[in-house]
Amino acid sequence: MKAPRPAAARRPRARGLGKLPLHAVIGILCALWVLPTLGVLVSSFRDADVIRATGWWSALAHPFEAARWTLDNYVTVLTADGMFNAFVNSLIVTIPSTILPITIAAFAAYGFAWMRFPGRNALFALVVALLVVPLQMALIPILRLYVTLDLNGTFPGLWLAHTGFGLPLATYLLYNYISQLPRDVFESAWIDGASHFTTFVRLVIPLSVPAIASFTILQFLWIWNDLLVALVFLGTNPDVGIVTSRLTAMIGTKGEDWHLLTAGAFVTMIIPLVIFFSLQRYFVRGLLAGSVKG
Repeated sequence: MKAPRPAAARRPRARGLGKLPLHAVIGILCALWVLPTLGVLVSSFRDADVIRATGWWSALAHPFEAARWTLDNYVTVLTADGMFNAFVNSLIVTIPSTILPITIAAFAAYGFAWMRFPGRNALFALVVALLVVPLQMALIPILRLYVTLDLNGTFPGLWLAHTGFGLPLATYLLYNYISQLPRDVFESAWIDGASHFTTFVRLVIPLSVPAIASFTILQFLWIWNDLLVALVFLGTNPDVGIVTSRLTAMIGTKGEDWHLLTAGAFVTMIIPLVIFFSLQRYFVRGLLAGSVKG
């Protein structure tokens, strides 16, 4: 007589079958997320006439018949007049616009978390409330102010705008992270005579690297891919134009040069990907710690 199979041996298989619907849903969502990117990648290596005549999926179905693979799209984008200058301008805009809000928000978050002063809670609530204000509402008033101050069309004006738009989220994330740091560490430093500035520089900054890195990625990607804010405050002057505005001008007013846009999209991904993969080990840990307190 065959002995019955132990329940403990059947349990792992049952658990695996129970997770099958979840894995299927995750797989479908991943496919829906990846397919558009795959389409853009395939189109970036196809001839312009073929792109207009057939869909990108036809290149996968008949890769040697109807695809007409080419590198001309990338050559045209990389050698286009003003593209190198646009890359440099994007770095000039993005780097200060990322560093400034992080620096200011880190000081503010430490003050809200570990310093006692009148109106602290009300001021923090005001900062958080700014998260719900659409930045589009502030563009025209700020633009009028910049015209008065002669900041319109300049990089410092755009730095200030991006700093102001990024400060509420940066302060909120960093506050939730910094407020969870061990109080004993700060009390030991204060007993030893450390000032708030010394405590911030020597303790808070090293311990808050995951949160700072996660916001660095978010802010860098948002500014690098931004078109609206740069177009409002920099205008269409090619001398200060950034990558996104240069690509917009390259594809034409009617969007007829789709093949150049697909190639340009992947060219502009290089620097953001380098930033993301350099800081990815901190990203999820810092984002989760900064978004949920407790």
